[in-house]
Amino acid sequence: MKESGIVRKVDPLGRIVIPKEMRDVMDISVGDPIEIVKDNNGILLRKYHSGCIFCGGLKSDIKFMGMNVCLKCKNALIEG
Repeated sequence: MKESGIVRKVDPLGRIVIPKEMRDVMDISVGDPIEIVKDNNGILLRKYHSGCIFCGGLKSDIKFMGMNVCLKCKNALIEG
């Protein structure tokens, strides 16, 4: 099976570098929190959002495409 992606080595402190191109595409900046999740036989890295992706509120009632959305923003989206 052919693998795709970018290969990076882990340094002596256990760190890896996320390539700039990927950070740009994923809107990851210096200091942004990154969530590390075990996913089947791999590791998933994603930008961490603790609250609603729209208003930043800490109470998020719904998951939409893996992102948290509060009830107020959900209703605002429906109303248009």
